[in-house]
Amino acid sequence: MKIIRIEVLRVAIPFSSGREKIQGTQTEAYNAASPELSRMETLLVKITTDTGLHGWGEGFGHLCNPMTETALNDLVGRFFLGQTCPQSPQEIAVLMQQAEVNFHAFGRTGPVIFALSAVDIALWDLLAKWREQPLWQMLGAKRQKIGIYASLVSYGNHPERVAAKVLSTYRAGFRAIKLHETAYPAIAAAREILPADAELMIDVNCPWTVEEAVKKAQALLSLNLGWLEEPVWPPDDLAGLAEVRKQGTRIAAGENAAGVQGFAEHFERGAIDIAQPSVSKVGGITAMLKVFTLAKQYQIRVVPHCFYYGAGLMATAQLVAMLDDSVSLEVPYIQWQDALYSQLNFEPYMRLPDIPGLGFEPSLSVIKKYLISSKTLSLTAGAAHA
Repeated sequence: MKIIRIEVLRVAIPFSSGREKIQGTQTEAYNAASPELSRMETLLVKITTDTGLHGWGEGFGHLCNPMTETALNDLVGRFFLGQTCPQSPQEIAVLMQQAEVNFHAFGRTGPVIFALSAVDIALWDLLAKWREQPLWQMLGAKRQKIGIYASLVSYGNHPERVAAKVLSTYRAGFRAIKLHETAYPAIAAAREILPADAELMIDVNCPWTVEEAVKKAQALLSLNLGWLEEPVWPPDDLAGLAEVRKQGTRIAAGENAAGVQGFAEHFERGAIDIAQPSVSKVGGITAMLKVFTLAKQYQIRVVPHCFYYGAGLMATAQLVAMLDDSVSLEVPYIQWQDALYSQLNFEPYMRLPDIPGLGFEPSLSVIKKYLISSKTLSLTAGAAHA
C-alpha cells in the first residue's frame, strides 16, 4: 500500500460568537480567539493510497497556515509521496522519526512540525481504516462518550459581555468553560455569575513577566479557577512558570512546547500542574501518545489543547477517550455559518463515531465554498500540480 496522492486544502469558515458589536482596532489578528476575527481557518491534508483508502489530517495553525501549507506542498509532502503506508503504530513512529531527523535543522516546533503533525494524523486515520476499526477503539480507549468543555473566544475583557456569554454557555449545558480574557474584572464577573458547579479556566496567551504573573496568580487565587493557562512570556521560561505555580493557582501549559522533549523539560522543572499537548502542533498522534506515557511517569494530569476544528479536533477526541472521565475535549465554542461535519454542532457531550478511522469525513461542498487555496502532489503525475 503506497501513498500516491497528497492534497493540501486551506479553508476559512465564517462564524458568529455574540461579539459582533465589540469595537476593536482593526489590526491583524495573530490569535484565533482575537475579537477581530469573524472566520476561522483550517489546514487539511488528505492522503490517498494506491488501494483507494484515504486519511485526513490537520496542521496548525490559523494565521501561520500559509507557512505550514508551503511546507506540506514542498519538502514534507515530497518526503511522504511514494512511501509505503505504515501498517502498524510502530511503523508510523519509525517513519515519523525518520522525517523529523531529516528535517531537524528547521526547528523542533513551527510550520515544519505542524506539517508533520498533519501527516501523522492522516496516517493514523488510514491505519484504523485499513484495520476497519474506529480509531478510539484501536487506541484501546474505554469510553465512546466524552465530555466537551467550551473554549470561548475573547470578548475584549468586557465584564458584562463575558458574564452574559458564560451564563448562556452554562445554560446550554456546559459545566466547564474557558475564557480568553486577561483582566481581573472580566474573569471575576464570569466566576460570580456562574453557579458553583461550573468549572472556570482562563487562557491568557503568555502576556506577563514572571513578576506580573505572580501578582496576577495571587489575585486570582480566590476565584478558585480550574487552571491559569500560559501566564508567562516567553512561554518556555520554565523557571518562571514554576515560580507562578508556587502561588497556589493550578498552572496549565504545553501548547507551545517543542515536541515531546519540551514536555519532558516542563515535567522535570516542576513547571506545570496540567500538560496541554496539541495534536496538530506537537507531532500528531504519535507524539501525543509519547507525552501521555511521559506524563504518567511524572504523575502530571493531561488535558489536550484543541482550538481548531478539522481532523485535529476529531483526533483529539479519540485521544481524550483514552484518558480518565475527568478529562473533556476542548472545542472553540462558536457557531459556524456552515458546519464542515456534523460533530461541529457542539453539545456538552460527544459520542465518538463507530465508523473506521477518525470518523472525520468533511463536507466537500463546504470545503469548495470556503476554499482559499489547494494543491495536490501526485505520484502518478510524477510531480506536484495545483
